[in-house]
Amino acid sequence: MNVTSVNAGDASLTIKDKHELYQHLVANVRAITAGEADLIANMANISAILYNALPQVNWAGFYLFKQAMLVLGPFQGQPACIRIPMGRGVCGTAAQTQTIQLVADVHEFDGHIACDAASNSEIVLPVVSNGHLIGVLDIDSPIFNRFDECDEKYLSQIVGILIETIEHNSAPNECASETL
Repeated sequence: MNVTSVNAGDASLTIKDKHELYQHLVANVRAITAGEADLIANMANISAILYNALPQVNWAGFYLFKQAMLVLGPFQGQPACIRIPMGRGVCGTAAQTQTIQLVADVHEFDGHIACDAASNSEIVLPVVSNGHLIGVLDIDSPIFNRFDECDEKYLSQIVGILIETIEHNSAPNECASETL
């Protein structure tokens, strides 16, 4: 595994720099998840990569769809809400509608759940594999209007890589029925 360290710190990025940063992040996520079948391990590493590389982010992680609600999964940042009902808040809305939620001001979002009072904007991407909701990727920022179409484009690619690992590893294993 060859993962390149990228740290943008707290500085704002130019559009060109942002695209280059995300291209590195996509390559890093692809490298670190290559050949790894464990969903939680992959989510943990993706959370760490995003949290440590994206500027002006105060939380990055996953919620898993379990028992008809979202349950806190691997993340980086302050302690978070443990359970989120479907349709509630930005994460619950993304999960229920299975659409990306890009929110410039979370305080204007009807039903927003304030897990961290410092968060002012948010992007949430549903993780859907073979038509089944797996969970959501949630990234928060203390900066209003922090996320844009560029973030959406590349974070969608990162979620796509995670989905590839899920679908690749859910294929029948030829050796599964063999006894050792």
